[in-house]
Amino acid sequence: MPQLRLALNQIDSHVGDIAANADSVVHWTRHSAEQGAHLVAFPEMMLTGYPVEDLALRGSFVEASRTALRELARRLAAEGLGELPVVVGYLDRTERAVPRLGRPAGSPENAAAVLHRGQVVLRFAKHHLPNYGVFDEFRYFVPGDTQPVIRVGGVDVALAICEDLWQEGGRVPATRSAGAGLLISVNASPYERDKDDSRLELVQKRAQEAGCTLAYLAMIGGQDELVFDGDSIVVDADGQVIARAPQFSEGCVLVDLDLPAARADAPEGVVDDGLRIERVILSEEPVEAYEPVVTGGYADRLDDDEEIYDALVVGLRAYVRKNGFRSVLIGLSGGIDSALVAALACDAIGAQNVYGVSMPSKYSSDHSRSDAADLAARTGLNFRTVSIEPMFDAYMGSLGLTGLAEENLQSRLRGTMLMALSNQEGHIVLAPGNKSELAVGYSTLYGDSVGAYGPIKDVYKSVVFRLAEYRNRAAAERGETPPIPENSIVKPPSAELRPGQVDTDSLPDYPVLDAVLAMYVDRDQGLDEIVAAGFDPELVARTLRMVDTAEYKRRQYPPGTKISAKGFGKDRRLPITNGWREQA
Repeated sequence: MPQLRLALNQIDSHVGDIAANADSVVHWTRHSAEQGAHLVAFPEMMLTGYPVEDLALRGSFVEASRTALRELARRLAAEGLGELPVVVGYLDRTERAVPRLGRPAGSPENAAAVLHRGQVVLRFAKHHLPNYGVFDEFRYFVPGDTQPVIRVGGVDVALAICEDLWQEGGRVPATRSAGAGLLISVNASPYERDKDDSRLELVQKRAQEAGCTLAYLAMIGGQDELVFDGDSIVVDADGQVIARAPQFSEGCVLVDLDLPAARADAPEGVVDDGLRIERVILSEEPVEAYEPVVTGGYADRLDDDEEIYDALVVGLRAYVRKNGFRSVLIGLSGGIDSALVAALACDAIGAQNVYGVSMPSKYSSDHSRSDAADLAARTGLNFRTVSIEPMFDAYMGSLGLTGLAEENLQSRLRGTMLMALSNQEGHIVLAPGNKSELAVGYSTLYGDSVGAYGPIKDVYKSVVFRLAEYRNRAAAERGETPPIPENSIVKPPSAELRPGQVDTDSLPDYPVLDAVLAMYVDRDQGLDEIVAAGFDPELVARTLRMVDTAEYKRRQYPPGTKISAKGFGKDRRLPITNGWREQA
């Protein structure tokens, strides 16, 4: 059987920075060539970054992508890499579409191309366009109608893009009909909890349906609220894993494959779902026989808490760095949320670039002050204390506020101080709110919701505690100082806006609250279904009312890393003005 050394480059790209992305392609192609690769692949929309959203509708951006692709092909050849076929994702447009109502302006395509000998020898567009969750690809793209196949080293290699695997039909059965020996799918598949399990099952199933070896190449890194975990996979025609890459780790996955020779009577024409086989022959003769040195490998899987923690670190790091910031600012209350955010920030960009400020009021407990200082000492972040009491007294003297208005004033003064320091010193402010608080509106607008990024906005409070315990445990196992004070983990959560206040004065216990929220927010189950699961009807009704009436607050919260199947934002879109309420 012919041999083929495949290089899957599981790397990051930066939306809109086409020049830097092209540089990455050249760098990793050279690395792949040095490792003896015969075929090289890069992720979905590598050249433009993903997702480009409405940039896809801007003609100048589409043309910049198309021009950069041609220049990249010439550059690879000029640097001595032209003989190595390269599969790379980019943004294209169809030449054939007639403008019409309902079609995206300019008829853009989520496309990929094969570069060889200084030329773009094959172009194709994603056939299945996702339109659920965070995906709006019907808004942006028109579908492809070909089944691309390249012949490399005497092996027919079929090509697909991400959703082409996730939906039934299309390019998977077309690959079998085309008689390909290998199917490569390039992807920008966002991370979600437990998605690695479903992803592996999908790849195994599709390999069996295609009747050939399947290589699933995924992106890593972060883009706004999305984070990409890599987890590239290669399986044989029976679904047996040949190689699996680590999560959240950039690199080149090399694998030596024995593949069936291309058929002399390889099918042509239109096959499944009306796809037309487009076959390009790059090299008919098998590569010279060699001793395989790379037979794949199976990277250790991360446990659930480590996986989530790493996703949050990668998402935060990407947001800070790709937006040109060098440092972050966090209000440190001594509580668990700000402590976890600080630990994440230190791991993402280094403690020397993390600035914490304690802003006590007359209601702040001694332990909130000492716990904040202890966190700073444990992590090595920059720390200061600035009391809000003089400002609070001045406002109260002028306005004479009471009750909730008085409580929220403290939070808003802290938010004002953080933004003032941000403007003065150039730090980006991180908001510490978690998903439980955002769900029920347990936050103060223009107070603790102040910030440019919310690293834990998609993390329920009960998971916040688990992640803090995980991070401390991981540090202890490495012989390091656990970053989060034990007292921040064990003490009852409190906003400390009035004497003796704790969160359970206003909310159910977090394990119960989070279980209800998971059913209502994440799975769209109604009141009756939640009560039937064993929860108190009055508690459920009150919780659902809080969720429904807090939509206006969530709309004003900053972006933050998405780790669940349904985060607040593009996943869950509800009207602010909404008279519907769940009834018992």
